[in-house]
Amino acid sequence: MADAVNAPPGVNPDQSSAARVYDYLLGGKDNYEIDRQVAREAARVMPDIAETARVNRHLMTRICRFLAYHAGVRQYIDCGSGMPTAENVHQIVQRADSGTKVVYVDYDPVVASHGRALLDENEFTEYIQADFFDPPSILDHPTVTEHLDWDQPIAVLFLLALHHQTGDREVPAKVTKEFIDRLPSGSYVAISHLLDAHDGSADDEAVQGIIESIHNGSMKDVSSRTRAEIKELFHDMELIPSGPNKPAEIVPVVEWWPDGPLLGSPTVAQRIVAVGVARKP
Repeated sequence: MADAVNAPPGVNPDQSSAARVYDYLLGGKDNYEIDRQVAREAARVMPDIAETARVNRHLMTRICRFLAYHAGVRQYIDCGSGMPTAENVHQIVQRADSGTKVVYVDYDPVVASHGRALLDENEFTEYIQADFFDPPSILDHPTVTEHLDWDQPIAVLFLLALHHQTGDREVPAKVTKEFIDRLPSGSYVAISHLLDAHDGSADDEAVQGIIESIHNGSMKDVSSRTRAEIKELFHDMELIPSGPNKPAEIVPVVEWWPDGPLLGSPTVAQRIVAVGVARKP
């Protein structure tokens, strides 16, 4: 992507975007120099930060397979969907049922232009440009109200999304509650979030370093949460077990129903993001 040339309306190529930084970390090309600069600064703090992005992407695949093949969910809202890349939500869930409906949500106009181009020929998949920190902009959006059947279960994904917030720490919980209150019975919510180990460990130092690096850059700040704080984002929903014979709890992303046995100890990059998936009774 040529910096400052033919930028979509509303895009400031001198202001980094979480979606475009994430795209760069995944090896994509839909990013500006300012996004690459933010990623490089974060990598100085934690050299294998790109692994964190890849691990979260693999998590999304596992969550979508579970929801589509085992939970039988046929409707999805992907909040903070980011730049389209290999194996997007609709490609995974529509293999289980080609009529599965997906709505992608992101506030970044660059994501909007690429997302609409990708989905142009998929009648069951829609894209809206909105901010999930303003739930009514999504929940009351005509595309969302008309495209989805609100009498049937819906899965809402907040994967590496809610931590892009600073200030009032109660805001993310207020956001998830608005969504959960509107969801029909049998719906699911999945959340992955930067983890606050709060123990002075190498993980704790890495997370604090990333937070400071981003704060000093041009991207929106991020925040971390303890496992207990992440669990609070689900309110009264029922967490599902994190693996065979495992308790229903918040765990590092690599421990949530891995595709196979973990042959080695998880790295810092693999431990600093936690996840939970819960069902609304």
